[in-house]
Amino acid sequence: MVRECERVASGASRRREAAPEEDERERAELADLEAAREAKYREIRDVELDYRTGKLSDEDYHALDRTLRGEAIDILRRLDEVKGER
Repeated sequence: MVRECERVASGASRRREAAPEEDERERAELADLEAAREAKYREIRDVELDYRTGKLSDEDYHALDRTLRGEAIDILRRLDEVKGER
């Protein structure tokens, strides 16, 4: 019984030591994803501006918009996954 308690206690302390590293990785991943989300939103706004100012045809605008919004959705889904793991 004592050995079992020692084994469990030593395992728990190892998990506590690993937890800060895992938290740091999650925070870094979250920060990266949030930066990617903001960059993607900027891209979408830029494409909308280019379209409104006549720099893009209807066909090009719709193709780019569809692609960029799909990429934004992927980023948002990943953000939800990371936040859900916390």
